[in-house]
Amino acid sequence: METNINLNTETDGSGPKLLLVHGLGGSGRSWSPIIPRLAEEREVITIDLPGHGNATARDDSGTLAGLADDLQKYIEQNGLTNSDIVGFSLGGRLVLEMARRGCVRNVVALNPGGFWRGWERTYFKWTLTASKKLLLALKGQLGALSKSSVSRTALLAQLSAKPWALDESMVEKELVSFAKTSTVVPLIKDLARGPAQSGPASSHTGHVAIVWGGKDRLCLPRQAARARAAFPQAGYHCLEDSGHYSIWDKPHEVVDIILAGTGPN
Repeated sequence: METNINLNTETDGSGPKLLLVHGLGGSGRSWSPIIPRLAEEREVITIDLPGHGNATARDDSGTLAGLADDLQKYIEQNGLTNSDIVGFSLGGRLVLEMARRGCVRNVVALNPGGFWRGWERTYFKWTLTASKKLLLALKGQLGALSKSSVSRTALLAQLSAKPWALDESMVEKELVSFAKTSTVVPLIKDLARGPAQSGPASSHTGHVAIVWGGKDRLCLPRQAARARAAFPQAGYHCLEDSGHYSIWDKPHEVVDIILAGTGPN
């Protein structure tokens, strides 16, 4: 008997359904800079992945395969297989996997993980593990640190091209979320040693768009060429002045790309 997957979700707006899948250690709230504009044209459903935000962890929530299986089950069990889906970072990798499995319609992947090779795997593992340890050590001070443009820059230089300009409340929520998410460490290990991204499945008939930040210091811009090779039919967009979190650095441009990439086929 198949287990029902109940993920924590929030819905805004009306129109064709658009699912949003956050990054590692984040939650549906990570999308806050772009939800209002997307909701003007779409029914936006933000998802907390298992073990993230307000969603309960499952036995396999510390693995990419476990998250992918649960996301697919959620989509199928809730009649969302004809919906469009967008993800960034870990979420970007997951939505490409949903395209590969043929269980969604149009897909937009923002700075997706999984295209690293060789030393890039070690770099990914080391830098995120160090970030997790640092944020745990500073957990009680993250509110105050988020208020300072200097400390925001130090803590988020890897994720944003202009961390000093970010909203302090949004930054605090994201840092606290990353620090408290218990599945972050096992997921870092699994992602670093697991298989790389592979190409699309022939069963997917929707559009795919891939977006990369030209100043991404986590999923390095050199990896974009591998994404284009793996998904040769996908549309590709480079946001030159954006870091890893393009929804923070270039919200207006990202919204335009999402709406264009998830329109009628």
